[in-house]
Amino acid sequence: MKPFAYDEIGYWSEVKLDIVRKYASAYSTIMSAQPTIIRKHIYIDAFAGAGRHVSRRTGEFVPGSPLNALEVAPPFSEIHLIDLHGGKVAELRRQIGSRQDVFIYEGDANKVLLDTVFPRCRYEDFNRALCLLDPYALNVDWSVLQTAGQTGSIEIFYNFMIMDANMNVLWRNPDNVAPAQAVRMDKAWGDHSWRGAAYVGKQTLWGDTVDEKARNEAIAEGFRKRLEEVAEFKYVPRPVPMRNEKGAVIYYLFFASPNKTGARIVEDIFNTYRIRGIA
Repeated sequence: MKPFAYDEIGYWSEVKLDIVRKYASAYSTIMSAQPTIIRKHIYIDAFAGAGRHVSRRTGEFVPGSPLNALEVAPPFSEIHLIDLHGGKVAELRRQIGSRQDVFIYEGDANKVLLDTVFPRCRYEDFNRALCLLDPYALNVDWSVLQTAGQTGSIEIFYNFMIMDANMNVLWRNPDNVAPAQAVRMDKAWGDHSWRGAAYVGKQTLWGDTVDEKARNEAIAEGFRKRLEEVAEFKYVPRPVPMRNEKGAVIYYLFFASPNKTGARIVEDIFNTYRIRGIA
């Protein structure tokens, strides 16, 4: 049998793993210290992958977010791991083995989250959750983000895939975009208002107005405001741009929370990378 082929990841993906790992540790410590008001604190990874990766820089294995979550102390009450790829799910099961506190699902993360996992995270049940949404493309439906925000009990890290949006939707002439791609953006953004964030009217020398594509930062800020105003997360710090080896922004790493303390901790972690000049 051929050995399982793990995904290769670049430096920026390792940075993301480090950010999530640091916050997951702080989060679990805070939640575990409040047993009288919090019954369970839950970790969710909606695009869990095979559990580990291969570093493109070193060629060595790198623990993925599921394995990092398993090492957090004090431990999470429950860990829920989802992936659409059957081979990755099988490898994840092989690595983790049989544990009563770990639940692994093969399927569409949007459906599994809404139907099965988020109902276990209800505020009125004194449960709380940290959810990582780490897709490879614009695969997270807005309904997932809005549901998480309106629970008042779920914090999220979310990769908003700006490179996918730029390549397939946010063209210089939006009228040339394939209808299916525009629909995909509608699902990720929640409605068609992304056009107002992605394009600004510019007056030409002849006095008419044409749409001009906005900068990535403006689009990310538009999405940040939606997380606050529409999804109803109380705290959404400015996201961190994550890049490829050529320096182009692939996605923005967002954090959104109902909790001021969590937002402050993540903002400090984000700022550490900003100050180091890598973000």
